[in-house]
Amino acid sequence: MSDKDDFVPALGRKSLTWAYDLAIALMTREATWRRGLVAAIAPQPEDTILDVGCGTGSLAIMLKRRCPQARVIGLDPDPDVLRLARRKAQEAGLAIELVEADGQRIADTLHKGDPNKVVSSLVFHHLSLAKKRATLGAMLDVLRSGGRLYIADYGLQRTWLMRVLFRMVQNLDGFETTQPNADGVLPGLIAEAGFEGVAETSVVSTPTGSISLYQAHRPQLGATEQTVATAPMTAR
Repeated sequence: MSDKDDFVPALGRKSLTWAYDLAIALMTREATWRRGLVAAIAPQPEDTILDVGCGTGSLAIMLKRRCPQARVIGLDPDPDVLRLARRKAQEAGLAIELVEADGQRIADTLHKGDPNKVVSSLVFHHLSLAKKRATLGAMLDVLRSGGRLYIADYGLQRTWLMRVLFRMVQNLDGFETTQPNADGVLPGLIAEAGFEGVAETSVVSTPTGSISLYQAHRPQLGATEQTVATAPMTAR
């Protein structure tokens, strides 16, 4: 398996990609947590927002609709979901940049300091612990000094009911990648990557377990460090 193909497809199987949007809408109370996430991100005209693991483009489209002047970039390794994202963006008449790339290799695609906001939704429960760490490190690396991180994903399953409901996701996506999320590992991994001000800002109960919204920021760099961090990178 190549690096390019080393990813979990939407809903865990390529054959189910066509049903992803419907499943997420029905099974995750998508409208509730996505509205909260977009409100927290609060896109502004001067923003460059990177959506890591953008999938079919639902979040990227919501952000662009909220602020058409913002630059929104969607990144995903799955060409099938990107085709759906492009079609949805075109039908909505929105100019969203969509890039086929892995979240751990953001620096191969973007210059450091391009985005001032990096977001991700329903991606980290698909990743092994090593990939969770690598992706968070790549997110930190590409952000501008003081830039913001926003994540929505299955987090700590606090109650017996949420743990039972989350088994549906675990049976589909695998226990190795999902159990750390259910145990509440994400805030610690975000801090370990080098982010500051890590906070779980909201918890939404859904028919498939609870989804948590997290925020953090990249530390402010000194003037010399910032000059180095924003210098264009050569392709690797």
